[in-house]
Amino acid sequence: MAKKQLTIEEKLQAALVPVEEQPYKVPENWCWVYLLAGYAECLDKYRKPVNAKERAERIGEIPYYGATGQVGWIDDYLTDEQLVLLGEDGAPFLDLYKDKAYMIEGKAWVNNHAHILRSFWGRNGNELLVHYLNQFNFNGYVNGTTRLKLTQASMNVIPMVLPPRAEQSRIIARIESLFAKLDEAKEKIQEVLDGADLRRAAILHQAFTGKLTEKWRKENAVSDDSWEENNLQNVCLTKITDGTHKTPKYTTKEEGGVPFISAKDVTKGEICWDNIKYIIPELHEELHARLAPQRNDILLAKNGTTGVAAIVDTDEVFDLYVTLAVLRPNTDIINPRYLLRIVNSPICKRQFDERLKGIGVPNLHLRDIKEVVIKIPSVLEQQEIVRLLDNLLSREQSIVTACEEALTIIDTLKKSILARAFRGELGTNDPTDPSAQELLREILSA
Repeated sequence: MAKKQLTIEEKLQAALVPVEEQPYKVPENWCWVYLLAGYAECLDKYRKPVNAKERAERIGEIPYYGATGQVGWIDDYLTDEQLVLLGEDGAPFLDLYKDKAYMIEGKAWVNNHAHILRSFWGRNGNELLVHYLNQFNFNGYVNGTTRLKLTQASMNVIPMVLPPRAEQSRIIARIESLFAKLDEAKEKIQEVLDGADLRRAAILHQAFTGKLTEKWRKENAVSDDSWEENNLQNVCLTKITDGTHKTPKYTTKEEGGVPFISAKDVTKGEICWDNIKYIIPELHEELHARLAPQRNDILLAKNGTTGVAAIVDTDEVFDLYVTLAVLRPNTDIINPRYLLRIVNSPICKRQFDERLKGIGVPNLHLRDIKEVVIKIPSVLEQQEIVRLLDNLLSREQSIVTACEEALTIIDTLKKSILARAFRGELGTNDPTDPSAQELLREILSA
């Protein structure tokens, strides 16, 4: 039996979202429609997955798209027009700041991790659709635990605002204008962030070549030739060694386990205690008798975070794995924090990198660590260098933090602009524009 054809009025009622289900109020000449009934058509029939092995044999010049963007190239295409892709699975649906939809244009091949949409309202409709979906709250529309999924059925009933045609153009122009200003600000902030490593390296270079304390030496009648070269072993009180080579037997803190630190716990000049492991007390007694870390020891990662060092700033008892070397500074000739700073500087990193050995995960050997050469002034000048570095690097970190916060604010502002745009709050709406509902009627009757 032939399927009954719906009348225009029936199609209209099927496309419109009932008042009680509308998420919020919009201007009178706008209307709420269901995504796949009143705003766009789903073209998922034109998508087709191709596994990595087959794609490797079909490398071409056609973009191959997935849930969140292009994931490769292929030698053929399934679509050739401007389309909107919305993740089916693998997209960050519940992350406010990340995009879930994007635009493609021209020849393309889409896999089965993205839905293919085409607005009934042309290019402007596609652009609005991308903006709308990237600010939409998908809570309640996606399901799954480890990998959220947006089914076609759920996508079908997503409520979508439909402004009149002229208003669509005005909204897009306003969004682009506001976004352009924010992007300009974002670019300048990013330039400051991108220069952070260079600025930090320049500060450290000045510190460990004597330029940072030139004024101090003059004020204290210290010769510019007072600095001496030495290797890391010679500035340590004991032989540089590493943690246990034995396979650790783990337990829990609640069962009396002793903290056990490895290279993964040494980051950015500090020991991170958040996700440490614990070993059984019997093994601790054996390890601690051989090597008992103490305050002001420098822990240097031999692999993993290779070349990164942290200072022990606690009296807590803990043990070390083989991935960490221990440098115990001779405080008669070197300030522990001066040693920490110079070990974490480009001066030592360059020498560490030259000595890395091994395939896959490179390692630093103890003999190579011992031979790394550093320059050291008097202990008093070292103290001044540490003081200056603490101030300068703290100020630099404040700048980085402020920039990162500013970038987050910009991302938040963009989402706020989009939210206001789809409420008719950008000052672009003209109440004399023809009703969007009448335009929808024309589309449905075509």
